[in-house]
Amino acid sequence: MNQFLDRVYYQNTVQEYLIALGSILIGIVLVKLFKRFLLKRLKALTKKTTTNIDDFIVDSIEKFGIPAIYVFIVYGVIVSLTLTEKVENILSVAITVVITYLLIRFFSASIIRMLRSYVGGQENGEEKLKQIGGLIIIIHAIIWMVGLLFFFDNLGYDVTAVVAGLGIGGIAIALAAQNILGDLFNYFVIFFDRPFEVGDFLIIDDKLGSVEYIGVKTTRIRSLSGEQLIFSNSDLTKSRIRNYKRMERRRVVFKIGVVYQTSCEKLKQIPDLLRSLVEEQADVTFDRSHFQQYGDSSLDFEIVYYVNAADYNKYMDIQQAINFRIFEEFEKMDITIAYPTRTLYLVNEREKEEKEESELTN
Repeated sequence: MNQFLDRVYYQNTVQEYLIALGSILIGIVLVKLFKRFLLKRLKALTKKTTTNIDDFIVDSIEKFGIPAIYVFIVYGVIVSLTLTEKVENILSVAITVVITYLLIRFFSASIIRMLRSYVGGQENGEEKLKQIGGLIIIIHAIIWMVGLLFFFDNLGYDVTAVVAGLGIGGIAIALAAQNILGDLFNYFVIFFDRPFEVGDFLIIDDKLGSVEYIGVKTTRIRSLSGEQLIFSNSDLTKSRIRNYKRMERRRVVFKIGVVYQTSCEKLKQIPDLLRSLVEEQADVTFDRSHFQQYGDSSLDFEIVYYVNAADYNKYMDIQQAINFRIFEEFEKMDITIAYPTRTLYLVNEREKEEKEESELTN
């Protein structure tokens, strides 16, 4: 048995290999016990707290810390053996690759979590979280690029030339893709300035609809007729946008005309009557009611009020109720609502000629 254990393979005895294997197995078992008992209890405790920081720490230990410990256990045991220079270099590169990958994942997850926490804590946070998909992609790309540069630098490569090449290449790409980069920068403008969000109802020039998706290059809007409208982010930031979801209340102006045959006494009663009919409605703030002008075929009254909500259907329900009440009250008061009319005065040409002749004779 001792002879077998003392046999040498690749500069190490069988006994040394068995000790290394046993050390790796013991280390893995200990880590698994830690994960199953201690880490599991820590996760249960963090769920009871109000802060999310401890949850993130425990999750990071489970996702990144535990794999890193496994890697260090295996690496530490293997390097304790007698190895050739070539094998040591391979192990060095392998451990650098794994640690770089875990660190990139850790920093990426940390930044994304902080971003989500910041955005989610704002007003309408759930809606805003739906808009950060493009930003997350950009953050991932930047972190991976920086991480790979550090990785190659640690391997001994001269990254200065690579960075200089990326700078020159970046200028060339920027000149060739000005529109794409413009849309990308305007995406950041939309994300941070918040002129609109997913779910907002917009009117852009003669187009209108609800925002469905805000991307890195384009924003998609669902029109009232059902089709999807796609705008580049640059076009949107240059346009005059009316955002109706941000409207806290709706100002309503409407007119009604009565016939010229209406008596002066009834005309004086109409403004107060219109005011009372508007104030009958719920969620309405009356502004004014006046005899505005002498129209072509009617005596015109103008009424102004506010609906204390932005919902268009609610506004139409209130306006409909006001119109019904005006019709009812005008019927009771025997007031006729005017409609466009034209009066023609007909003159008999023969009578006109006879009248002119008699005037000349006299």
